[in-house]
Amino acid sequence: MKLRICAVGRLRSGPERTLIDDYTARFDRTGRALFLGPLEEAEVETRKVSGPVPEAEALLKSVPDGALIVTLDERGREMTSPEFADRLAAWRDEGRPEICFLIGGADGLDPSLRTRADASIRFGKMVWPHMLARVMLAEQLYRAASILAGSPYHRA
Repeated sequence: MKLRICAVGRLRSGPERTLIDDYTARFDRTGRALFLGPLEEAEVETRKVSGPVPEAEALLKSVPDGALIVTLDERGREMTSPEFADRLAAWRDEGRPEICFLIGGADGLDPSLRTRADASIRFGKMVWPHMLARVMLAEQLYRAASILAGSPYHRA
């Protein structure tokens, strides 16, 4: 099952890019044996679109037909890391070909995306910068694969 992070904005070189690349490589190595991956990114350029409605349209263009849509949104469901791992495994076991995680821009996601999404998650009650949310998602995807693989990376 492929996974894709679809996000508004370009992430240039720097600490966030380094972390995402590291967690993506770790996820791909760990996930391969679990039939998870590869993990890809699709970035929506913000110079041509601005605001939640045009960003939503641009994000949806990066979602392949038949992909499950998961939004990262402050109104989403809060899960523990093991619950998230179990949810990923369930989607995989249902035969989902691809999951797209959507991360909006500075103004968040348009309500139409929340309505269209198959699931919505959040990383706590606080609002996070969208660039940092990408890093956190990449880490949680790697953590989920590690949990499913029985690796000691996750200690609870």
